[in-house]
Amino acid sequence: MIWLIGCKGMLGSEVAKQLDEKKLPWIGTDREVDITDPQALIDFTNKIETAAYFPSDLRKADRKIQWIINCSAYTNVDKAEEEPELAEKLNATGPLNIARVARSIGAKLIHISTDYVFDGQGTAPYTEDLPKAPLGVYGKTKAAGEDAIMKEMNTYYIIRTAWLYGFDGKNFVYTMTKLMNSHDQIRVVNDQKGTPTYAPDLASVILRFIDKSDNAKSFFGKNSAPAYGIYHFTNAGQTNWYEFACEIYRLGRKFGRIKQECTVNPCTTEEYGAKVQRPAYSVLSKDKISKSLKLKIPEWQNSLEKFIKSDRFNP
Repeated sequence: MIWLIGCKGMLGSEVAKQLDEKKLPWIGTDREVDITDPQALIDFTNKIETAAYFPSDLRKADRKIQWIINCSAYTNVDKAEEEPELAEKLNATGPLNIARVARSIGAKLIHISTDYVFDGQGTAPYTEDLPKAPLGVYGKTKAAGEDAIMKEMNTYYIIRTAWLYGFDGKNFVYTMTKLMNSHDQIRVVNDQKGTPTYAPDLASVILRFIDKSDNAKSFFGKNSAPAYGIYHFTNAGQTNWYEFACEIYRLGRKFGRIKQECTVNPCTTEEYGAKVQRPAYSVLSKDKISKSLKLKIPEWQNSLEKFIKSDRFNP
């Protein structure tokens, strides 16, 4: 049994969809089970094995939670500076509580983190072993959440990602599409480098960790399951927000998502006047996850095209 926390968010809803497609047993919770309340999490795990949550013909053994996927988080980077206590509760205290519950029931944990744990001063893709140096409240609280999990348990996968977009929820692609349909010109910063991540691609990787771990085979005594720890995943390649916006415009016009002409102008972060300092360079190395899961990671442009031409696209 898989417990999906944050099942209604942009990533969580995609994980839920793929769990259904693969016919894997799972149960999802969102705000109705407060991750900042340890007792609420404990109470849920106690109730989950009862017939009230599952068909009566589902074997009791299949109701045991073996995996917890945590897609919940406080993700508003700007507002986190105004609400540091709430960001701390959701991004640090919540993961701590989830890790404690996971350990107590013998479940493995998959937790989603962020490129914001780095300061963005690098010039080469960040590897998982580099020291964390977050800039603002959002990054600091996400880094604290990672630390809490690593201190509390051993059977975890922390997946750092960046520039996430998907079908359910606010994201850069939807925002740009709306602006391009309502303005003749827009400005987008061109001095922040990173890589977009398509939510269905990340969801697929999350389930691949479960599959590779549960179905691992030994060869001369060596386990083929991916080692527990921190991994990075985004789509392949790198770009900046301006180039990303230009590709959104090109594909949006091609597939009829953008109905009018719009000029996309580059500007610096300083010219744009961002409220909160963001990493100038946040490209994550995917070498570790590629080798561990034997992944061929899609290029960001290809995944963006899938997204924009999909029938589910609804900005």
